[in-house]
Amino acid sequence: MSTRIGVQIQPQQADFAAMQEAWREAEELGVDAIYTWDHFYPLYGDADGKHFEGATALTALAAATERVRIGALVFCNSYRNPQLLANIHSTIDHLSGGRVILGIGAGWFERDYDEYGYEFGTAPDRLRALARDLPLIKERLGKLNPPPVGEMPIMIGGAGEKVTLRLVAEHAQLWHTFADPETYLHKAEVLAGHCARLDRDPATIERVIGSRDPILKHADALVDAGVTELTLGVDGSSGGRYDLGELRELLQWRDARG
Repeated sequence: MSTRIGVQIQPQQADFAAMQEAWREAEELGVDAIYTWDHFYPLYGDADGKHFEGATALTALAAATERVRIGALVFCNSYRNPQLLANIHSTIDHLSGGRVILGIGAGWFERDYDEYGYEFGTAPDRLRALARDLPLIKERLGKLNPPPVGEMPIMIGGAGEKVTLRLVAEHAQLWHTFADPETYLHKAEVLAGHCARLDRDPATIERVIGSRDPILKHADALVDAGVTELTLGVDGSSGGRYDLGELRELLQWRDARG
């Protein structure tokens, strides 16, 4: 089975039409998954540049594509009632024909919290909230009528060794973080330890990994280490459009590797 390739079309620094065009182009190129993110302001470039909301963007992404898995890297647990977030994802799953991944994390971007009136608190506070809310999300998914079309896998983002990776072992079907090969191997070992304590096979958790370096620099080593999917992020700062040149290179690498 070849390595999956995912791309995060970041909803910043471009018009919505340019983002839709990038989704369609990425699917045509043969990408396996397309993601958005969940912020209210750009994370880089013009701090007050154009930016779109994550759940609405994911809805439009579902309508604009036909084949790829879709989700966010990742939704912030703090911004919505967890049971509402489950229902939002299930509804989008019906729109997509069962292609949605429910990506979630504890949250970290303080400006979002401050500008929109959420309590930022501390990192431990936000992690405790995530631990509290994950069972509520899963419970609501089980109660919804109609239920999600697909399996609605949960993907947890982050790499904190004491809490986040324990939550991955307890609740997630996919784990997302950014890492070079050495860091990934260490974090994977920590995750395996949490899985052992829960009597869970760590191989049942898909590894969706990005890199702060150009992803091709580490692609072979990450896949050799057991990574399931490689991801890269693209924003709209190239003259208000999304430059998918790096994505093309990564897809060519995937196809050549086999």
